[in-house]
Order: sequence, then C-alpha cells, then structure tokens
Amino acid sequence: MKNFNGKLIKLVVVTAVATVVAFNQWTLNAAEQEKEPLKLKLPMPTLKGTPDDLPSGPNIEPLPTKPRPPFYVPKGCVNVALGKPVTGSDKNPISGELSMITDGQKEAFDDQVVEMRKGTQWVQVDLGDEYEIYAIVIWHDHRWIQVYHDVVIQISNDPDFTKDVVTVFNNDVDNSSGLGIGKDKEYFETHEGKIIDCKGVKGRYVRSYTRGSNMSALNCRQEIEVYALPKK
Repeated sequence: MKNFNGKLIKLVVVTAVATVVAFNQWTLNAAEQEKEPLKLKLPMPTLKGTPDDLPSGPNIEPLPTKPRPPFYVPKGCVNVALGKPVTGSDKNPISGELSMITDGQKEAFDDQVVEMRKGTQWVQVDLGDEYEIYAIVIWHDHRWIQVYHDVVIQISNDPDFTKDVVTVFNNDVDNSSGLGIGKDKEYFETHEGKIIDCKGVKGRYVRSYTRGSNMSALNCRQEIEVYALPKK
C-alpha cells in the first residue's frame, strides 16, 4: 500500500511539473507570436564609397559587411515620432531645419541633413504623449561612412530632462559630454541607421546627443524614428 501511495504521489508531482512546463512553453510561444520584425523604410546607400582610413579600436563596432538581422518588436508598433515637434540645443542650425529630423526623409542628400555647430549638441522629439518605446532608430549622417562620438539617447517624461531620465544608449567612454561613462560601442553610419533596443521604456520625450564625428567637429542629423504601440 505504501509503495502504491508513493507511486501515486510521484505520478501526481510529475504530471504537475509537466503541466507547468507546458504552460510556460505555451506562454513563451504566445509571446513570440505577438512579435514581428521591425519594418523600416531604408534609404539608399551612399554612393561615395568606403574611405581607406576608417577609424578602428576596441570601442568601435566593425563596419557591417552584410544586412542587419531582423529586430523584433511587439506586433503593431509604428513610428510615433513621424511629424512630431523637434527642439535642439542649437536653435539656429548652420543648415536645415530641426523639423526635418522627423519628416521621414533620410536619403544621403545634402538637403536632407541638419547641420549643427561643434561641441556636444542635442535634439529632442516631443511624442505628444507617453508611450512604451520598444525601439529608436537614428540616422546622423550616412552621406559618408563615419563614426559619431558621444552618442547618447535618453527618454523621459520631463521636457527638461532633469528628472526621471532613462539612458537607453551611451557610447561616451570618457564622459567628455558629462552625461556619464557609456558602455556601448561607437559604430559606423550606414543607410541602415542604428537601432536602439528600448525594451518598453515609458516616456514622452526622446533626446539624442552627439559630439562631432571622426570627419568633422560639426554635428549632423537626418532622422529619428521612435517605435511604439499606437494609442487606442
């Protein structure tokens, strides 16, 4: 009788564990089914070619040699930054208008680039409401293959970014912009832009910093896209 009870208890435990494992696997599969590859409208690659003297080092990602793998976001995410207001630290850019940074135009043409002065400069997008942000995609200036320095991307509900600030990307390894030491790597500007994984961080404002590139002390911008689920 004791052996029978022991086998019965063991059977119940094994069945319960199998049920939990199956439920967890179903939940995981369901979550995966709710995601889809991020759909980006990419500009054409630059026709200027790759320079021979590209910067290199342990803090720089290698220049990509093949298309970027898919990046997955919750199904239904859209670019909530399109057409939204843009402000910046440089009130009067050398060329272009700040509104161009969310106009959807990002080809490698001179008239689609906003050129700002040297030093650490930022631009900020007001999404108009708080969103759960899953990805930010940025194009600084892909007219040339170059590396921008002190790229820092932050999200907040405070338009002045004095409180409740979440940094989702920072490759300022020496804190030369005074925003903290970053652990992300510098990267080469290409027509694919840079995807920042934001993991559902909530916020209304997105601020993006740079401090020149290996080619110029000036700061250029082409486009910022912010992907989130639309408001119902």
